[in-house]
Amino acid sequence: MSEIGVTRAGDTPEPDRLAAVFSRMRLTARVFYTGPFCAIQEYGRTGGPGHIHLLRAGRMVVEGDALARTPVEAPTAILFPRAGLHQLIAGQEDEAELVCAEIDLGGPGNPLEQGLPPVLILPLEREDVLGTALGLLFAEASAQESGRQAALDRLAEVALIYILRRMTAAPQPGYGLLAGLAHPALNRVLTRLHEEPGADWSLERMADEAGMSRSVFAETFRETVGIAPGNYLTRWRLSLARALLQAGQPAKAVARQVGYASPAAFSRAFTRQFGIPAGESAPKCDS
Repeated sequence: MSEIGVTRAGDTPEPDRLAAVFSRMRLTARVFYTGPFCAIQEYGRTGGPGHIHLLRAGRMVVEGDALARTPVEAPTAILFPRAGLHQLIAGQEDEAELVCAEIDLGGPGNPLEQGLPPVLILPLEREDVLGTALGLLFAEASAQESGRQAALDRLAEVALIYILRRMTAAPQPGYGLLAGLAHPALNRVLTRLHEEPGADWSLERMADEAGMSRSVFAETFRETVGIAPGNYLTRWRLSLARALLQAGQPAKAVARQVGYASPAAFSRAFTRQFGIPAGESAPKCDS
């Protein structure tokens, strides 16, 4: 019997492609509705959170800016990774039951959020690990026990992780970050970038990590992830920087952590990316 965390001699453990992303970008969910659904309800205001809707039973229709009118049947997960106007529609005869949550995949503009399609409709299998997690979520939704809201939120976050894991493992997960993580060569580079954002990452070093020439690597990265390698690294570094600043770390220390040689260079890059100086991202003290 094998033990968790123990690798037998000769085994090469599969790298955890999402670990560094999740360790540096806080994924959160807040469940705001559970139960029967018989309505026409609109979600996804501009500047607001993303959403996940888990259809537990019955059927309904979903439509919005990113998709045409689409019927879905339970069990199904409908993921809007960022704000996107959409409607859920169900009549009394549809017998729909829902769990709905607002989600944040690490803040607007980070590579995980931007690397997902505007909407994902994922039919579920009750027997697999995601189905098991949703079974726990639905059971908690039906109960009225102490700590119910906290349990619902944590279980929704687990369901999100399983959904992202499934997309990463899929042969063709689409485009963006998850497509890169599913690529047999690019995943090594992306995992290292996520683990060591402050390292000296030249194009040549990234290509060596992938086992490609510079030109082939740059073209493959752009076609798969949808952005040039250097631009991806900049976006990742600055997303981390904003999270660190919001956690109260000083700008000078943050600049070093994410790979900038000087606070001035970091400040210019941060302002170009987010439209505000780095200092304005820090938490404000009460007067």
